[in-house]
Amino acid sequence: MKKLGCVVLAGVVCLGFILTVIPFKAESAQEKAIELKFANFFPPPSRQSKIAEDFIAELEQRTGGRVKVRYFAGGSLLKATTMIDGIEKGIADIGVSHIDYTPGRMPVMEAAELPLAYPSGWVANQIMTDFYMKFKPKEMDAVHAMWWHANPPAVLHTTKPVRKLEDLKGLTIRAPGLTGDVIKALGGTPAPTPAGETYDAISKGVIQGAFMATEAAKNWRLAEVTKYMTTRGIVGPSYPFYTIINKNAYKKFSPGVKAIFDVLCGEFRERYALMWNAIDFDGKDALLKRGGEYINLSKEETARWEKAVDPVIEDYVKRMTSKGFAEPEVRSWIKYLKERVVYLTQKQVEFNIKSVTGPEEVRQ
Repeated sequence: MKKLGCVVLAGVVCLGFILTVIPFKAESAQEKAIELKFANFFPPPSRQSKIAEDFIAELEQRTGGRVKVRYFAGGSLLKATTMIDGIEKGIADIGVSHIDYTPGRMPVMEAAELPLAYPSGWVANQIMTDFYMKFKPKEMDAVHAMWWHANPPAVLHTTKPVRKLEDLKGLTIRAPGLTGDVIKALGGTPAPTPAGETYDAISKGVIQGAFMATEAAKNWRLAEVTKYMTTRGIVGPSYPFYTIINKNAYKKFSPGVKAIFDVLCGEFRERYALMWNAIDFDGKDALLKRGGEYINLSKEETARWEKAVDPVIEDYVKRMTSKGFAEPEVRSWIKYLKERVVYLTQKQVEFNIKSVTGPEEVRQ
């Protein structure tokens, strides 16, 4: 009798397994492969491009070939400036860019770009998705956000040394969108030069530097045309990057594929955060190998820079209230971001995530 009970139990377990597996296999057999196009403006050799290829490979493997993706890197299908429009129109299905390539289109997400002294790439990346998930700005309703990410805190790549605020006067610095307001507040002249054109603009003397992450010294070859990098302690804004998918393309997924896709997006949120954080080391090495100078501001000079950019934050509040947002609401976004900086910086230290910038405990 005991043996019979075991057999029955085994049968029930097997039946449960069969009922679980059969619908999945039936769904898989009936589904026609969905073909997607993924557009990225980063150059093919960059880690920002390679990690997109990793996502594609994982998606195709986990869906058992039910999703196929063609990859277009280096702006070959959509440029950074046309990315979100191209995704909405279905020119590409998935795309990567950042909000400053379409100034004014994503005003709420611009709050996450304010000079709030993000300490590292890992912290900046976590903040972008946290902020989006907390406030869900309607400006992104036309697409489906897969995850948000961010370059590490912007530093100054310049042809002349910048050791104090006064050294920025007379320099034209690549800084689009709100980061341009930061450069202006610091005494420089901002230029909204696309990342892919920055190298040539500096080499020709059109501009004298760029306000980009440390990694740009390698990925955008800035170490070849600049000799100095001013970092550690400067105001640390980051560009909010988005990875998005066309809403109609997302709706085509079956429940099974959608579940796989959503889980994978969650995983790649963290993988992108670690990638962005890590590539700063490559940028620092590229500068030093070419004999460049890595300039660290003193605490006193840092305080001057932080005070100088306070008007940028207040101007943002005024601009948003003029658009119809309530001032307490706008200030609540900034308050949330500041609180997340403190919380996530502590987490970075706890997790011992090394970074080029950031707290002394993790800085390398």
